[in-house]
Amino acid sequence: MSVNAVPEKYRSLRSFAFGDGPALADELLDLVLSGVKTATCGTEDEPNTSTPGERWIVRDGRGTPRCVIESIEVTYRRYSEVDAAFAHDEGEGDRSLAYWREAHRNYFGRQGKFSEDMMLMCERFRLVEVFATAEQAS
Repeated sequence: MSVNAVPEKYRSLRSFAFGDGPALADELLDLVLSGVKTATCGTEDEPNTSTPGERWIVRDGRGTPRCVIESIEVTYRRYSEVDAAFAHDEGEGDRSLAYWREAHRNYFGRQGKFSEDMMLMCERFRLVEVFATAEQAS
């Protein structure tokens, strides 16, 4: 991670990239930057669990810091209990619950973690700041 790309006030924050590969990281980051994606989820045992008020640096698929988000709500619920409002806030595909279920079944399946009753950390967040990219700076 290039420290120079991150303003001093954020350099102590933890960082992560969405998804499980560069292409998905970029796709989901684009949804965040456009204001469409305001929620995410992960398994309850992931190291990137949040608490409300916590801020994170989000990296793109190449590991470049792109923005800061702030967690505003964290709840725990089973995969089968995720509702249409949360699926909509995740911002993926057509934003429907059906799309969310299929995409997350595939995602957690790739990790060998999927089950209908798996517990998820469901987080809503807000975009705090977008960092200038090298293209924007030139």
